[in-house]
Amino acid sequence: MRSILDERVGSGELRGMPRLRRTDLAAAMAADAVRLAQVEARLRTIESEGLMSSSDVVVKRIAPVRVAELTGTAMPFAPEGIGPVIGPLYDELDRRLSAAGVAATGPGVAYYEVSPDAEDTAIVHAGMTIAAEPRAGLDFAVVDLPEIENAATIVHRGSVDEIMSSLQALARWIEANGYRSTGHARELYLECPDDRDQWVTELQEPVTRA
Repeated sequence: MRSILDERVGSGELRGMPRLRRTDLAAAMAADAVRLAQVEARLRTIESEGLMSSSDVVVKRIAPVRVAELTGTAMPFAPEGIGPVIGPLYDELDRRLSAAGVAATGPGVAYYEVSPDAEDTAIVHAGMTIAAEPRAGLDFAVVDLPEIENAATIVHRGSVDEIMSSLQALARWIEANGYRSTGHARELYLECPDDRDQWVTELQEPVTRA
């Protein structure tokens, strides 16, 4: 403050201060959102022991998130087609983030779209949560994923190669409880140890009342 009052701080630096603070706050919010999702997953695990099904679904709001992402195509639009594509995308994204000096501030977020060229082909989006601002020269996309006002969510425990059973459970719950899907599910990778059978992934599907 003394430097500002003594006019030793230029207007450019003054403009940069709130931008830096905004970046710090965005990183903190992303980290808090991850911790909240992890706590929710833990609670669901505890509550399910002998009492509830492991396929319990929770409808909640998903906050907007900024991701760095790479995309690819996979066929068929199924785990056996997506698996061999998304792994190398994340390996390459990690390399490019490191080279650009951009740190991840949260977990991976993946989502998929039907290719406009073929219904059985998926456009695979492999993203990593970041707080950095877009800038020229980056060899990956910086995408702001919008808020999901209502998402039906389910926690999948185990390898993502076996995720279809959780997706089917989520689809059955949506139909049985008077909702309809309004988009493809996102995958939020909460815990990713070396043993893929110990992964914890939250599936987040946008829904509205049917």
